[in-house]
Amino acid sequence: MNPHPPHHEPDAPRDLVGIGIGPFNLSLAALAQPLTSLDAVFYEQRPAFGWHPGLLIDGATVQVPFLADLVTLADPTSDWTFLNYLRTRERLFPFYFAERFHIQRAEYDAYCRWVAENLPGLHFSHQVDAVRFNPERDVFEVDFTQLDSDGEAEALGRTYAKNVVLGIGTEPYVPEPLKPLVEAPGVPVIHATDYLDHRKRLLAAEHVTVVGSGQSGAEIFLDLLRNRPTGHERLHWLGRTEAFAPMEYSKLGLEHFTPDYTRYFHALSESVRDRLGTTQWQLHRGIDTDTIAAIHDELYRRTLHGGWPDTVLTPGVRVRTAGRIATTKIELHLEHTQQGTRSRLTTDAVVLATGHRERPLDRILAGLDPYLRRDSRERPRVDEHFRLVLDPSVTGADCHVYVQNAERHTHGVGTPDLGLAAWRSATILNTVTGKDAYPLPTRTAFTTFGLEDRLPRIPTARTAPVLTPLVEGR
Repeated sequence: MNPHPPHHEPDAPRDLVGIGIGPFNLSLAALAQPLTSLDAVFYEQRPAFGWHPGLLIDGATVQVPFLADLVTLADPTSDWTFLNYLRTRERLFPFYFAERFHIQRAEYDAYCRWVAENLPGLHFSHQVDAVRFNPERDVFEVDFTQLDSDGEAEALGRTYAKNVVLGIGTEPYVPEPLKPLVEAPGVPVIHATDYLDHRKRLLAAEHVTVVGSGQSGAEIFLDLLRNRPTGHERLHWLGRTEAFAPMEYSKLGLEHFTPDYTRYFHALSESVRDRLGTTQWQLHRGIDTDTIAAIHDELYRRTLHGGWPDTVLTPGVRVRTAGRIATTKIELHLEHTQQGTRSRLTTDAVVLATGHRERPLDRILAGLDPYLRRDSRERPRVDEHFRLVLDPSVTGADCHVYVQNAERHTHGVGTPDLGLAAWRSATILNTVTGKDAYPLPTRTAFTTFGLEDRLPRIPTARTAPVLTPLVEGR
């Protein structure tokens, strides 16, 4: 490990400025650290690294193998691998005997925090306010505010960069009918990302409803179920999908999370990409089969002495509207999408396991709006190297803005997947440096996702045989 970053002159443009320090930009920072000729710095407004702390439920596992850490799939010899983390903690032998391919979510968070605490060039409590292009200097200007321990502004600063990498992450998604309930005090209506902060209050509630049929909804329903008395569970679990369905986890199905599929998806037309985005939900919004089995086992255990648990699990349901009854209860107006029927549900608490959406780039990139090139739906266009497509006056100055986990509309279902983090980071670093800093495989899947030649083969023209002229008299 090299704890001493290269010396930097204050007004000199950095090679790379990363905005946001979640797992994806942390991966980029870890792979950038050995590249001593690369001047890189990363800013994050939070005071320290944290990966969905409200969802670090006991026993919940990461849905990708431990090899999908920050660096291994690009450089297994890196100092920042998960196995090296275990070695520094003298936990390699316990891990070896545990035989865990999928580690607990809390352990992945602890590993990332170890990297963040030891990696140079990371600046927490730094809120980036704006990114602008300076055409006189051919650089980006990055304005930031340094925050104190209370999150209040302490100092203003500016740095310059030739390349900016946005890794500002996602934000909790709350459906429109439920937004007024979340914003009002009183009866708890919380997003799943805040679950552990409200767990005691939820366990004490008379009746709890979980909305959302993905992995987070399943984990929260299971945790509530395990900790409520048999016969008095009083739990509802609702989901919009047609079933509480398992996530696609077949070996060939998983090849949708390879660089090969990412490249294939990027080359498709915009309309085809958009259509695929609505049909591939089971690749990333389904439930781990072990979690489904654990839920069924817990429900079954509660029937051993007769009777059924006081639970209702109903897929294919959407929440039309919602409102408060006095100050102690919530009424959900439901519609079953297949039956076309409607009903009302009164409950004492709601957990919204309704997922996350990409955080809009408009605020932070407002200064670059005139240079941005957008698609037919006004989304930023992103090239195959994860760069925003900008006006040639910017890119011609060799200035680029890269995105991490903001390109699902151009790069597909693997965009938020931890398994592609190291490959994407290595792709970005190779592009920024103009070198093969991290040699990457040319093929990663057994599946060939399209016809190799899009155009029909045209047979080579046959060469007319050369005829020997006849000579009279022969």
